[in-house]
Amino acid sequence: MNSSPIAWIVGLGLVSYLLGSIPTGYLLGKWLKGIDIRDCGSGSTGATNVLRNLGWPAGLTVLIVDIGKGAVAIGVGRWFQTGWGSDLDGLAQAGVFILLGLLAVIGHSQPVWLRFNGGKSVATSLGVLLALNWPTGLTTLAVFLVVLGLSRIVSLGSMIAALSLPIWFWVFGQPAPYIGLGVGMGLFVIWRHQSNIQRLWQGTEPKLGQSVPSPQTDLEQVPH
Repeated sequence: MNSSPIAWIVGLGLVSYLLGSIPTGYLLGKWLKGIDIRDCGSGSTGATNVLRNLGWPAGLTVLIVDIGKGAVAIGVGRWFQTGWGSDLDGLAQAGVFILLGLLAVIGHSQPVWLRFNGGKSVATSLGVLLALNWPTGLTTLAVFLVVLGLSRIVSLGSMIAALSLPIWFWVFGQPAPYIGLGVGMGLFVIWRHQSNIQRLWQGTEPKLGQSVPSPQTDLEQVPH
């Protein structure tokens, strides 16, 4: 007899969160330089901050691993789909994949291992998108690259690409829950970029290759 779909979904949800919460940037900072990457630059554990403070090899490694975390979370759900999905219709199964993807994204930005202080979830979100619907993932990546090429500002490319997500899910004929996921992921990425939005507004957001103020310095610039 098959286990309860709820038990499967709860277990896979936990796996997705834990996958997402693997603190790749933090671990590389400790291994390579003995530093807490959260004390450097923007304070994020993501690939951009790692690149600025540890160099291109480390930044690229973090990018690849963080994309993989999101993709693997969806892949594990598909691997065990016969266990949890046999009694659910297509729309409900899409909802489960959305849940798994969101938990991986939340895990990256709110990792239990780092007291819920992680990255901004852009790379992990891309991994989720590529696994759910690769045309949407690749088109979103193309939007990011175009904006980055024109502005040389990673955060601006990330936010515009995130906001375009629902459009591409719709264009590629994905179900309504996926479009809703695109809205949710886009808003979540925007929320995680609040400090970047402030620097963009002030005209102080660094371009690719430039340094960013430390978290402490950044806080000192916030009006009280």
